[in-house]
Amino acid sequence: MSDPLFHPLTVICAGSCFAFSGLFYKLYSDKRLEVQKLKEIPNFQPDHHLLRILNASSNKRLHYVAVEGLVQAVGEPISSQYVPRCHGVIQKITVHEHWKYWNSLLKSWVSKKVNKQQTTNTVPFTLVQPGSFISDVCVRVDSPLEASGDFLQQVHRRVRNAKEGLMDAVLGEISGEKPIALEEREDLLRVGVPLTAFGELVLEQEKIMRIQPPKDGRSFVLIPSDYNSFMQRHQNSVNMWKGLTVLFGLTGSTLLAGFIHAGLKDRKTS
Repeated sequence: MSDPLFHPLTVICAGSCFAFSGLFYKLYSDKRLEVQKLKEIPNFQPDHHLLRILNASSNKRLHYVAVEGLVQAVGEPISSQYVPRCHGVIQKITVHEHWKYWNSLLKSWVSKKVNKQQTTNTVPFTLVQPGSFISDVCVRVDSPLEASGDFLQQVHRRVRNAKEGLMDAVLGEISGEKPIALEEREDLLRVGVPLTAFGELVLEQEKIMRIQPPKDGRSFVLIPSDYNSFMQRHQNSVNMWKGLTVLFGLTGSTLLAGFIHAGLKDRKTS
């Protein structure tokens, strides 16, 4: 009974490995099902082929599709307030104040970020086929602010420390609150970047295509990448959970097999 494989720690490790393997298998199964559902969504680029499909569809409508293309402003794009020669179609400028507050229970100063101001600007934009510098076919993106997805890129961030004089320090100690910094940030959906939109596609006036929030309740999503890169990231996640499932399963099986083998060997020698 002195064999280290009989130590309770061995049993605990083997059980933990099987438990983690079961958890990772559940995550792998869920992610694989998600990828399968994503693959069932028709994927298009804004070209004449898509225009013909829409013309042939009932009600000139495709209820849920993915359209990938490059972002192009309709008219003049928005210029960045902080970065020269940087243009976009959606701009979000956020200014936060960082304050310190005296916590009488903890007997210390605690930091807190206050949303002082947030401004969002948009201009109409379309998706055009990659590689087509001049094209008469495009897909207009309607109601982009209603879409989910982290499709804005941070182009500027600056933190300015608050200047504190003697009087300010005294007032801060008395009131129990004092400013410490001002943070400004600008996020853009830039012109020319790849974007994949998941939503309802409709055709108007036989040539104007637009993608919009689906009326059947499904998610309207904007992804800041091309379709293949988006799917590859999901597939990599599937492979990761699969690999962890196998790794922890094999580790648990090895520990269990060693435990059983040592037990049988101990019985024979006794």
